Amino acid sequence: MDLRNIAIIAHVDHGKTTLVDTLLRQSGAFRENQQVAERAMDSNDLERERGITILAKCTSLLWHDLRINIVDTPGHADFGGEVERILSMVDGVVVLVDAAEGPLPQTKFVVSKALKLGLRPIVLINKVDRPDARPHEVHDEVFDLFATLDATDHQLDFPTLFASGRNGWAAESLEAPRESMAPLFELVRRHVPPPTVIADAPFRMLATTLEANPYLGRLLTGRIQSGTVRPNMPIKALSHDGQVLEQGRISKVLAFRGLERIGVDEASAGDIVAIAGMTNANVADTLCDPSVTEPLAAQPIDPPTLAMTFLVNTSPYAGREGDKVTSRVIRDRLFREAEGNVAIRVTATEDADAFEVAGRGELQLGILIETMRREGFELAISRPRVLFKSDPISGQRLEPIEEVVVDVDEEYSGAVVNKMSERKAELTEMRPSGGAKVRLCFLAPSRGLIGYHSEFMTDTRGTGIMNRLFHGYAPFKGQIAARRTGTLISNGDGVAVAYALWNLEDRGPMLIDPGVPVYQGMIIGEHTRGNDLEVNVLKGKQLTNIRTTSKDEAVRLTPPIQMTLEKALAYIADDELVEVTPKSIRLRKRLLDPNERKRQARAAEAS
Repeated sequence: MDLRNIAIIAHVDHGKTTLVDTLLRQSGAFRENQQVAERAMDSNDLERERGITILAKCTSLLWHDLRINIVDTPGHADFGGEVERILSMVDGVVVLVDAAEGPLPQTKFVVSKALKLGLRPIVLINKVDRPDARPHEVHDEVFDLFATLDATDHQLDFPTLFASGRNGWAAESLEAPRESMAPLFELVRRHVPPPTVIADAPFRMLATTLEANPYLGRLLTGRIQSGTVRPNMPIKALSHDGQVLEQGRISKVLAFRGLERIGVDEASAGDIVAIAGMTNANVADTLCDPSVTEPLAAQPIDPPTLAMTFLVNTSPYAGREGDKVTSRVIRDRLFREAEGNVAIRVTATEDADAFEVAGRGELQLGILIETMRREGFELAISRPRVLFKSDPISGQRLEPIEEVVVDVDEEYSGAVVNKMSERKAELTEMRPSGGAKVRLCFLAPSRGLIGYHSEFMTDTRGTGIMNRLFHGYAPFKGQIAARRTGTLISNGDGVAVAYALWNLEDRGPMLIDPGVPVYQGMIIGEHTRGNDLEVNVLKGKQLTNIRTTSKDEAVRLTPPIQMTLEKALAYIADDELVEVTPKSIRLRKRLLDPNERKRQARAAEAS
């Protein structure tokens, strides 16, 4: 049987996962009357809620006598660790581009990785039925992008299809009949080479993804480079430097068929499979026959650029809403995450109750925190900080820089340029992008972008689109102004009273509703001035038997600022923490006792 391994790569929200749904449906992977959830590949709850792909997933379909293994990859650069490993499993890529938006930063990120590996792309211009579609201009933009990324002449000679994934058709030109996805299936057969394998050599496979299965233990997925694999076969795991990590037997071989994984009696070179039976082998290790001594080369992973400290929750309400609160269970969970996700790095600190977690961006670390709180964990999280490095030759301090592409209405472009320049960003390009919108490109320090997104949405009245991509390291750009306002801090434990909050409104906007439990040291609002202020939110109205219009004035509260997890992490200062539990997100001072805070402030001034 003919076999092809392909990855579908695109920017967030350009329609990858919907396209895979359509391909599965048209190849007969689903019965005509089978009920399948929309975006079947985004199986994780967070993926469905946010409408993004976080974890790379495999599926397989049969088109006549051709089996196509498809990998649906994340589009966010924060999950780039997934993308880089996945591309080493495939022989061709379908680059999916929105017919209106054109290629965006994350398209550029994944395409550059694919071109470096020598993969020849197929370009699929999707959503050509959009009213603002401009397919021919987008086609030229894709060609320019490939040329900028140093594509070879062979790679620049790419075939193009026009499609509507939602309506289930692809065609070689806009005038051609719009019937089905058959042109895409046939183009994959003609253009993507079959996997190059050595069938008569001993078994070798590079593990590219890892997951823990409650019944089968560790499941390592990868493409078989040579030989065949069967259940109960003896194998060993080699690290990237050739060290033997463990020896064992394969308990099960799972192949991808449609959206399911099915146990098979044998799989041969070229196929993508999941193997169970190993206890220590990890991502980027080589699983092989006991006679093999040389490991397979693994793709290097881009280094983390951002770190946060995860601490045990020490607030007075610790343990009330979650059941996983001790440092031991938090430690085990974080190290388990780092095993399967090579883009995350976890290190223990001198404090036994704190762990430093480094990753590729706020989104990636935010997803990890959100996943943990849903699992019942209670945590205290510090403000994100960027990871600096020093130049090996000059010893100069270097910081991570991101490429930021902003699509915004012309009337708001001045506000965006002004705010970005305050954050030490450099404007590299400004051009009209159609429909009275402007495209602005910046190179900005990562630390200046922490917490900017919510401000950006306010400045553009919710109409702006901002995309970010790690660009590289550059010399330190100087100090960036931090939050200019102080906070209102509760001076006691109890329940917030509406009357007290109403009397405090002239001090600044509130962050909590009445009836919310508060404790000493918890942040309940924003102070309009630059200093912190301790306030009493527990004080109710004194009841007397005197009735006057002024005394009986109704309490009308302004709605508080609603803090999401991402907003809270960006809002806090270095001496503050976000308390995350399965039911609540609270802001608090790192030191809850006001006397301790004063002592620390005095010590900081003295030093």
